[in-house]
Amino acid sequence: MSNRLINESSPYLLQHAENPVDWYPWCEEAFEKAKREDKPIFLSIGYSTCHWCHVMAHESFEDRKTAAILNRHFISVKVDREERPDIDSVYMAVCQAFTGSGGWPMSIFMTWDKKPFLAGTYFPVRARFGMPGFSDLLRVVAEQWNSDRETLLQSADEVIAHLKRPEFHYGDADNENLCVQAVRLFSESFDNIYGGFGDAPKFPMPHNLLFLLCYAAQNKAPNVLEMVEKTLTQMRKGGIFDHVGYGFSRYSTDKHFLAPHFEKMLYDNALLIIAYASVYAVTQNVLYLDTAEKTAQYVLREMTAPGGGFYSAQDADSEGVEGKYYTFTFAEIMEVLGKEKGEQFAGIFDITVGGNFEGVNIPNLLKSNDLHADFEEEIQKLYDYRKKRSKLHLDDKILTSWNALMIAALCVLYRVARKEEYLGAAVNAQVFLEKNVSRGLCLFASWREGKASEKGFLDDYAFYTAALMELYHATLNREYLERAEQFCREAAGKFVDSENGGFYLTDEDSAELFINPKEIYDGAVPSGNGVMNYNFVRLYQLTEKEEYRELAQKQIHYMAGRAQEYLTGHGMFLFAKLLYDNPPVHIVVALKDRLELENIRAQLPFLANVIVVSESGEYPLVNDKTTFYVCKGHVCLEPANTLS
Repeated sequence: MSNRLINESSPYLLQHAENPVDWYPWCEEAFEKAKREDKPIFLSIGYSTCHWCHVMAHESFEDRKTAAILNRHFISVKVDREERPDIDSVYMAVCQAFTGSGGWPMSIFMTWDKKPFLAGTYFPVRARFGMPGFSDLLRVVAEQWNSDRETLLQSADEVIAHLKRPEFHYGDADNENLCVQAVRLFSESFDNIYGGFGDAPKFPMPHNLLFLLCYAAQNKAPNVLEMVEKTLTQMRKGGIFDHVGYGFSRYSTDKHFLAPHFEKMLYDNALLIIAYASVYAVTQNVLYLDTAEKTAQYVLREMTAPGGGFYSAQDADSEGVEGKYYTFTFAEIMEVLGKEKGEQFAGIFDITVGGNFEGVNIPNLLKSNDLHADFEEEIQKLYDYRKKRSKLHLDDKILTSWNALMIAALCVLYRVARKEEYLGAAVNAQVFLEKNVSRGLCLFASWREGKASEKGFLDDYAFYTAALMELYHATLNREYLERAEQFCREAAGKFVDSENGGFYLTDEDSAELFINPKEIYDGAVPSGNGVMNYNFVRLYQLTEKEEYRELAQKQIHYMAGRAQEYLTGHGMFLFAKLLYDNPPVHIVVALKDRLELENIRAQLPFLANVIVVSESGEYPLVNDKTTFYVCKGHVCLEPANTLS
């Protein structure tokens, strides 16, 4: 028998619609019932492609005995973290305050007025790993709720007071040295042998690589560029890259980038396309362009909705086993490719009888020096063979912020590859967002099966502004720039903390919890505050409007005062600061004939701030031809008819 989640649109909530647990979505009805029946709330937060969410669901939420305990003593609420980042952010801070760490599934016990008194992540069905069994925990919490509630409420008050403490400000930062200090910290944690930073697990964090790439280019620092290239090369060679179907998995569980956590997320692939394409623009190493294009091929082939938007994620699990869809035995390779080609492929891609991962094989190039071997036909055969396996779960909701990242990525890729399919896909996705998740200047966070969510968050506005700017850079169509300005201004007014600086995740009118989170640290995606900083900087440099300069300076000051605690967790802010301190070349194109525009776009420097104007008194044509007015730093060059 279905529970209340059956009427929801979220794939994650629908996965639990047939559980024997009497789940509620996040709604007032649930909290009112908890108050009326004098029960605590059990809040479970996750997402549809989360491996350990699946495990806890199978072990506990599908178990009738466990469900009976939940239904008798608790009101149970399910939340999709991707649709409600505001709820996820607040209770993730709660979980970290209680346990020192966080993750998904997130398990929160709280009162009907949403005050948390206990938190954790995955709990096993029986006590193990030093964790209590979930059923045992439920019985203890239920008993304490009835016998010693004051202790629980005191715990809730203490954690809320801790989270409500005033923002810590390190004082005026040494702005001149912030980026230098960050590079030093990245260098200290860099893995010279295997690439990446720190030990396992290793996460891509492409926004950090963009900061390092920009720093290397500005400061002519080959040692910094080497960190970026080593990391990107190792990731392309490793199993974190899908050598059969393309695209990148979430992260590597080992230091070599061999064995990934196999789920594929839209945001990782978008940010990695940007990183690989950007490094190609600097180095002209075709390996990076090839990687970016293959990743785009995966997205356009498997993650694109009929209307032009992009799906959110593909699962790591198939038939209940993580990674089963992606791995091969040696015998399978021989069967699909034949002995001769099979042995050649196996030799290059590390396929052995014993396997390189739990008795099976993850195709990879970590032991090969031949990164350009031509196995296109064999890879297609393996791809077709793999498609006949059980189908991977697809989270097919359209998230505004992640779609914006992919729009930006395809625009960046178009500018280096000059292939119209990338720009066409970006334009189609932008049209999809304008049609389905935009009402004037109001954005919604998600869309699925004809239904948009109720509200949008800072990340939706910030990322969409950045995407519109990338569409402008790719097309030089002024309408995209004007639209970017509109959404940037809307975000700056809607989410601002006028008292302390920075931007809240939720606008104050929509905030419903005991704190309104303000995210400044970069996670798997850059923080909304970091991206807003980037938007202000680029809009000021493109439009030369004083309002954006003031906003950029104010946000840099705010972020700098808080980033010092953990500099390497603020890569997007540092990238924006580099661009503000050392502006890219500024080019005004006085256009003779709009038919020239396509040719001109292909000539422009990668990071240039470009404005196209018709002939005017301020920017006259020289020799009655299209004329370039170029300024570098604080020096403007003579107007010229060519970019040389």
